[in-house]
Amino acid sequence: MHSSEHPTPNPHPSPTRARRAWSAAGIAAVAALALSGCADAAPDDDGGTSTSARATAPADLPTGQVALDGDTSDVVTGLEAPWSVVRTGDDGDALVSERDSAKVLELQDDGTTREVGTVDGISHGGEGGLLGLALHDGDLFVYSTADDGNRIQRFELTGSAGSWALGDATTIIDGLPSNTFHDGGRIVFGPDDMLYASVGDAGTSSDAQDEDSLAGKILRLTPDGDVPDDNPFDGSPVWSLGHRNVQGLGWSSDGTMFASEFGENTLDELNVIEAGENYGWPEVEGEGGEDQGFVDPVQQWSTDDASPSGLTVVDDTVFVANLRGEVLRAIPADDPSTSTEYFPGDFGRIRTVLEGPSDTLWFVTNNTDGRGDPAAGDDRIVSVPLTGAAG
Repeated sequence: MHSSEHPTPNPHPSPTRARRAWSAAGIAAVAALALSGCADAAPDDDGGTSTSARATAPADLPTGQVALDGDTSDVVTGLEAPWSVVRTGDDGDALVSERDSAKVLELQDDGTTREVGTVDGISHGGEGGLLGLALHDGDLFVYSTADDGNRIQRFELTGSAGSWALGDATTIIDGLPSNTFHDGGRIVFGPDDMLYASVGDAGTSSDAQDEDSLAGKILRLTPDGDVPDDNPFDGSPVWSLGHRNVQGLGWSSDGTMFASEFGENTLDELNVIEAGENYGWPEVEGEGGEDQGFVDPVQQWSTDDASPSGLTVVDDTVFVANLRGEVLRAIPADDPSTSTEYFPGDFGRIRTVLEGPSDTLWFVTNNTDGRGDPAAGDDRIVSVPLTGAAG
């Protein structure tokens, strides 16, 4: 079975990029710009290695867009298979999930980490484990793999910065399809204050087309795990279907929902998600499904060039982290058939990305997950300045 996360065959691929136009009216010319120089490695204070690179923003950055511009710096090093990061405030304090250790770590503003707690009952192996995190009204929501399937739990988060601890757990939903691959795992609260969760097809691709199965779906739930009355399928948490393995979710300022999705052997996708729509898997991989009633991606890439995992939207620029492609992409929300590439091959596999403090972007490497080529100090969270962001 082909892995959903596309193991990296070598540490520095030289890919050819493929893309799709935003509309059927024509094919847009897309220039993928690699805007980083060569990465430099230097000893850090702990005797490890600090990897740095530089990004240069385009001179004609459109109004409303942001770009990376400046030298990277390590926020923290020495993480083990980090999967999700959520910031707890306006400074550098954040919570980090480690997939294989089942630990939730607190990243403190000074760059040190401490253990907040361990999530019990996790079934380890392959792509499963401790996956997505989301914060809502002072509680920590956690997506993880248990013996009887994937689940989402809500933990009371006690304490404050420097002393966070996990309180009691409440199960929001459990028994979600699971496997050692295609587990989905991203959870995010949308602008409507609802909980969105990506569930992979768990290796049974036909289930993605079955409205009665939760495999291969994006779900929408209330914070208590109830089905909202305005979901597209009566009494069902399913928001959209026909997905293989979505691992990135985010919204632009006008409410457009974006999702990044692993393909199988040919094409990975960036999709615009609408309630009740079908995105084609396994009948279609990439574009070409509109005549069958499916929604085509707004951008697609060769699986060698992408393996898109986490995404975030900052001032209507969609940033997508890529594992096998070892690159960070920036995509204008109003022209999502185009993209700019940053740091190709400089940091290895990139698992996720998020807005950092003080007009920065953070991205998270994933070279210790068994499929990468770890450098000294991996895995790490890397910070890079943003230009064009509101001050």
